[in-house]
Amino acid sequence: MVEQKRLSISEVAEITGYKPHVIRFYEKEFCLQIPRSKSGQRYFTYREIETLQYIKQLQEKGLTNNQIKLILRSPEIVLEENSQTKEIAVAHSQTAAAEIIPQVLQEYMAALKDEIKNDLLTLNSSVKELSDEIRAKDKDVLLCENAKLKMDLKRKAYEVAELREQLKKEKNRNTSIFGRIFGK
Repeated sequence: MVEQKRLSISEVAEITGYKPHVIRFYEKEFCLQIPRSKSGQRYFTYREIETLQYIKQLQEKGLTNNQIKLILRSPEIVLEENSQTKEIAVAHSQTAAAEIIPQVLQEYMAALKDEIKNDLLTLNSSVKELSDEIRAKDKDVLLCENAKLKMDLKRKAYEVAELREQLKKEKNRNTSIFGRIFGK
């Protein structure tokens, strides 16, 4: 059997782009089986590097650590990226998929629910702002219309008073001098 090349954690960090403390964290987080030497020091083979790179790809696709754990525990699950959405395709084991897919869907649904809730709150506040703005404009319009109507009413009142005056003058002109003196 061909002996695999052993790499140190710093060499793996350089290859994967992860810092050494992140690799140690992922070893615990994802229950990775990193081989150790007789003295207990970690060493990595290409298999562990591929696993770390696979984790990085899954993270870049937007999956959470819990989702990645489920995928790593069930190698039958393969991710295919659609142009618009991320889909999960089951290759072999339906029982593994039956356990994982509902959990992944539930997490996606929770995230979608939160996103929709935030969008609704934003939309609600925007609608309220627009409603308040419309009410303020309507109030201003009503005040202006009210002021115009009051001005028109005063103008008409002056016109009526002027017409009454003219009417009195006309009546006085049509009556005789004796009628004006004696009040007829």
